[in-house]
Amino acid sequence: MKNLTRIYLFIFYLFLYVPIILLAVYSFNQSKYSLSWTGFTTNWYVELFSNESLITATVHSLIIASLSATFAVTIGVFFALWLYAEKSRYNKYIYLLIYTMVMSPDIVLGISLLILFVCVQIKLGFITLLIAHITFELPFVVITLLSRLKLFNKGIIEAARDLGASDFSVLTKILLPLMMPAIFASWLLSFTLSLDDVVVSFFVAGHGFEILPLQIYSMARQGVKPEINALCFILFLASLVFATIASLNLRKKV
Repeated sequence: MKNLTRIYLFIFYLFLYVPIILLAVYSFNQSKYSLSWTGFTTNWYVELFSNESLITATVHSLIIASLSATFAVTIGVFFALWLYAEKSRYNKYIYLLIYTMVMSPDIVLGISLLILFVCVQIKLGFITLLIAHITFELPFVVITLLSRLKLFNKGIIEAARDLGASDFSVLTKILLPLMMPAIFASWLLSFTLSLDDVVVSFFVAGHGFEILPLQIYSMARQGVKPEINALCFILFLASLVFATIASLNLRKKV
């Protein structure tokens, strides 16, 4: 049985990581237009870092991802706490609306937001991208935080109040510290979702504010070049670093 489990895990991870390994290998391939190996080179990484439009798009994406993740988590924390504390018969309908947003196709959200921005006459660009990214990140944040809140022992809060703790003290000294692993995980998830989004961003970005996913999509339409392989491999390494930091952080909290 153990051997079968090992074989299954090996096939599972092989299926996941073989494409990424090939991506990494071909990012060092000297050939630009052929998949045949012609020699090792790092020129594509040099060209990548000398490409001003890609660097600018990367900076824009990091700004949008950082800001949207921070706003989404801040709003999501208070909304999740309100849902946790509010015992209403309408809560189940609120949960339904949240899960509907998670399940809704990105193209529906993208077109809906585009129509909204056109109706209220907001110029497409940085502001519309930020609002759109906060919008599709919020449901994931709330669900993550609520799953953490449901594990709380409410007796701790009641004991604190019996000892004279104010609502602010309960929030800052009990709830937020206990929620911190989920808050950190929500921020990383939101950051990744923002950095990865193409569909929603395509509808609300406009022409004055280029971001990395749309830049990669535009480049890939002309053929998969070694520069794209190099860029994607760097993004994968960055994701690996973030995942490692999150894992170590959560382990310390536990």
